[in-house]
Amino acid sequence: MSAQAPRISFVSLGCPKALVDSERILTHLRAEGYEISKRHDGADVVIVNTCGFLDSAKAESLEAIGTAMAENGRVIVTGCMGAEPGQISDKFPDLLAITGPQQYESVVGAVHKAVPPAHKPFIDLVPEQGIKLTPRHYAYLKISEGCNNRCTFCIIPKLRGDLVSRPAADVLREAEKLVKAGVKELLVISQDTSAYGLDIKYATSVWREREVRAKFLDLSRELGELGVWVRLHYVYPYPHVDEVIPLMAEGKVLPYLDIPFQHAAPSVLKAMRRPAAQAKTLDRIHKWREICPELAIRSTFIVGFPGETDADFEELLAWLEEAKLDRVGCFRFEPVDGAAANGLADPVPQEVKDQRWHRLMQAQQAISARKLKQKVGSRIKVIVDESAGRTAKGRSMADAPEIDGAVHIQSPLPIRAGDIVTVKVDRSDAYDLFGQVG
Repeated sequence: MSAQAPRISFVSLGCPKALVDSERILTHLRAEGYEISKRHDGADVVIVNTCGFLDSAKAESLEAIGTAMAENGRVIVTGCMGAEPGQISDKFPDLLAITGPQQYESVVGAVHKAVPPAHKPFIDLVPEQGIKLTPRHYAYLKISEGCNNRCTFCIIPKLRGDLVSRPAADVLREAEKLVKAGVKELLVISQDTSAYGLDIKYATSVWREREVRAKFLDLSRELGELGVWVRLHYVYPYPHVDEVIPLMAEGKVLPYLDIPFQHAAPSVLKAMRRPAAQAKTLDRIHKWREICPELAIRSTFIVGFPGETDADFEELLAWLEEAKLDRVGCFRFEPVDGAAANGLADPVPQEVKDQRWHRLMQAQQAISARKLKQKVGSRIKVIVDESAGRTAKGRSMADAPEIDGAVHIQSPLPIRAGDIVTVKVDRSDAYDLFGQVG
């Protein structure tokens, strides 16, 4: 490529959904001849894709912008925090542009204005699957934007709008391109994956000469025919989720559900305005495991939500002991600017939040340790993420990248990142497994 090609440095913060936004922007710019630089110093423009969900995330975003301004000075800001530009422009008045989330055209337009492309685009500058910020062997597959829920602790609908689903054929074409490019694991994401297609009345689109509905079950079934691992994230427990469990039992999609339960006490769930019927959740989990004994469930919870009593928290601990979830993350409630929960009565003191967080994590650690110990002596499939020849680190079907545990591997022969190997589990700890290939 010509030395005159303009260079773009990029910072992507926040969730996997924001990472997909970053990949789309980079794919567009790369197709137009821009080079992607790993350093702010010497780049023609820096793009910072921000996260604006929590105050801590906003602080991280502002710090990243400050670093970019200090090291380069020509900075474009996009992402969730850009939906409310005032808090950014007040601190950094000399930014080139600020755009909101999902505004790809605005970002690209701002780049064009700051540094025009050196030449007309050539399609061979970009691989067919686009530019990816994940390792070659796995990729996030975003099936919709926005969210119709109005949870009182969340401002995502305000930042990203209501649910907008992609046609099933578009999703499947992207998935097929990724698989052809060597991706072995597709991580299906959206703000509310199980609501997929609701906004377009589950409209059909043509895929491989047949019509496919834009529906959670139908899409999962078709993705399961591509011959790779398919992992389902951000699945709200609507009744129709039950229909996908047989696909997991058949090995079509991974026996893994990422369900953001957030709490178990009915009074707290009501105050949170959580969607989906919660009363029979434990019964459904038991039935899911009857159909698919290998099912791994991960979830996140919030402690210290306004009005949460000691009794509510004890109910949550009892629920966790009964549910025996495989992976759990926990957050102390943090007010989010613009969220309805900020106005609720009976805020929980910070020291009580901290105590509840530690108790929940200790309880879940014991559950996780018991569940992982049951896998010692078994043989499991593992996808390798990092390799140093005969030692490697990977993930089982029960583990998503970056948020779950790992499998530490010894191998008689060198193995590579992206390999899927069978590992005999020798031992375990609270979160990870250890074993030998064979």
